Amino acid sequence: MNGVIQLISMKNVSKQFGEVQVLSDITLKANKGEIFGLLGPSGAGKTTIINILTNQLKPNGGTTRLGVSSKEVGLMIDVDGLFPRLTCLQNMQLFADVYKINKKGILDALEQVGLGKAKYKKVNELSTGMRQRLAFARAILHKPKVLFLDEPTSALDPGSAEGVRQIIRDIAESGTTVFLTTHNMEEAVDLCDYVALINKGVIVEEGSPVEICQKHDAKKTTWDLGSVFIKMTGVELR
Repeated sequence: MNGVIQLISMKNVSKQFGEVQVLSDITLKANKGEIFGLLGPSGAGKTTIINILTNQLKPNGGTTRLGVSSKEVGLMIDVDGLFPRLTCLQNMQLFADVYKINKKGILDALEQVGLGKAKYKKVNELSTGMRQRLAFARAILHKPKVLFLDEPTSALDPGSAEGVRQIIRDIAESGTTVFLTTHNMEEAVDLCDYVALINKGVIVEEGSPVEICQKHDAKKTTWDLGSVFIKMTGVELR
């Protein structure tokens, strides 16, 4: 495939915690500028995969590859790591200091996620959705080449969620590879070039949303992609 640059790959990866098998024989890949969606219910193994790809966990078997340096990775996970007594602006400045990131883009990033007017507000005064948007702003501050997003719109109202989705589209259009987890079928259909459906640590289906629906004689709709998941696993995504 001429011109295709693969930036994320896992091959035959397994992970156990004690006697519990969390991941089994996971193989996946994502290319430059692609939005890759990992879809599955809570506890399916989505966050564990991100933690392995970002070297926060070691697999028990298999191989992984991330085709960029750690400084070129953006990460937004369920534990936001924000400092509650600091303002939005101070949190962003501290992050820039720790990772030696240019601070010039901080105000632009806050404006981009709709927090420009809240820059002097302390994190402990923010709503859950505002905290999530701040964590997103921090993840994109340094214009990463690979961006990992764990349920990026789960706590957002519809308007804010669509705003974040548009930023994700723009980031991917600029060449960043976006790897996101979600259990939101609408989000997956709307955003993702390629998706993998995971249940109980096993990938049960993969392809573009259209390809998956066509393969299972379903139409390209949010409900139909969800129905494919039910057909494959017996589990309903909510």
